[in-house]
Amino acid sequence: MDRSQWRRPWVHLKNAAFRPAVYPAMIRDASPDAVPGALVQVYDRGGVEFGWGLWNPQARVPLRMVHRGTGPVEEGVFGLLIERAVALRLETLKLPAVTDAFRVVNSDGDGLGGLIVDRYADVLSIQVHSLGIAQRVMAWLPGLHQRLGTRRTVFEVDPDIARQERIAPTLLMSDPVRAVKIQEHGLRYEVDFGSGHKTGFFCDQRDNRRRLADFTAGRRVLDLCCYAGGFSLSARVMGGAAEVTGVDLDERAIAQAKRNANLNSARVDWVHCDAFSYARQMRTDGRRFDVVILDPPKLVGLEEDDSEGLRRYEDLNILGASITEPGGLLVTCSCSGQLPAEAFEDLVVRGVHKLDRRLQILDRTGPGWDHPVMSNCPEGRYLKVLWARVLAG
Repeated sequence: MDRSQWRRPWVHLKNAAFRPAVYPAMIRDASPDAVPGALVQVYDRGGVEFGWGLWNPQARVPLRMVHRGTGPVEEGVFGLLIERAVALRLETLKLPAVTDAFRVVNSDGDGLGGLIVDRYADVLSIQVHSLGIAQRVMAWLPGLHQRLGTRRTVFEVDPDIARQERIAPTLLMSDPVRAVKIQEHGLRYEVDFGSGHKTGFFCDQRDNRRRLADFTAGRRVLDLCCYAGGFSLSARVMGGAAEVTGVDLDERAIAQAKRNANLNSARVDWVHCDAFSYARQMRTDGRRFDVVILDPPKLVGLEEDDSEGLRRYEDLNILGASITEPGGLLVTCSCSGQLPAEAFEDLVVRGVHKLDRRLQILDRTGPGWDHPVMSNCPEGRYLKVLWARVLAG
C-alpha cells in the first residue's frame, strides 16, 4: 500500500461501511491537505478506492459520503445529485400540480447528507448541517431557483451544529423574508420563518392530511398538538367535519393556526393548552370524539436511555384512545427517528390494551414521497403514522 500514489486529499478508513455517515471510530487518518470542507478521496482499510466524501475532522460526523466507486470525482457530482432530486419532485411526482410547498432535497435520502431544501411558494427554506455543504450551497442557488421558479432564500443552521461544524454566519446569506403564503390541495397556509418549526412547515404530513379528510364528514374531530392547524383544517374544510378542536401548548403555533383558519374561512375551536392536560380534562368530563389525531413533537432523542420519552408516547396514546368514541378513528404519529416503527406500534398497542380496548389497525403510513429514504440509511424513516379504529372490550 503506497500512499504516495493515492489521490489527494484523501481519508483512510479503518472499516468501510455502506452508510452515508462515517464516524470517528471508523477513520484511520487523513492526508495533511484534507482541510475542513474538502471533497476527499476515500480509501478502505486495504488501500482500495472506496469513494468520495465531504471531510470535516472537527465535526461529530467527520466524513459524509457523496459517491461510492473507483475513479476521480469532480465538484460537478453535487450538481448531478441536486438535479436528480429536483427531477423526482417535478417530473416523477409532479408535485406542483397539487402544492407549491414540498421538500426538494431530503439530506441522505437524496445522497446529500447535511442539506435539506424545502420550497414554499417563491422561497427556498434551507437547513444546513455540514460545513462542506455550507461552503458550496450559495453557488447552487441560481440553478435551484431557475429550476423551481423561486426567487428568495431563507437559511437555518442550528447553533449547536454551527459551532460543531464551525460554520461562519457569513457563509449563508438569507433574504429578508418573514413569511409567505402557500397552497396545498386547495387549502392556504401562512409559513412564518421567524417562529415556525424546522424549515417553517411540515410538508411531510401533506398526504396524511389529505387522507384524513376522507374520514371526517359530519364527525367531531380533536387534533392534539395541532401546530399550525394542518390536520384541523383538512378535517374541517376538505373533510366537512361537524366540529374541530385544535390544541397546542405553543402560543405562537395557535396564533398561526388562527391565521390559517382565517385564510380558509374555516371555523375551528383553537385551544392554547398542554395536550396531556387537555386530554385528561376531556376524559374527566366524559367528552369523546369521533376522530382523534395525535401528532406530538419528537419525544425520543439521541439518548441511550430515553425511557421518559417512551413513557410520554404511551401516556399520550392512552389518553387519546380513552377519549375516542368506540369505533372511532385514532391517528397517532411519531417523528422520533430513533424510535423504530415496530417499537412505536408496540407502545401504542400496549397503552390501548391497558384501557381494556383493542385497536383495529387499518394502515401504517409515513411521509410523502418527496421525503425518500435511502436503503443504506434506514434511520431516515423518522415519521410513522398509525391509523386505527378504537374498539371497546
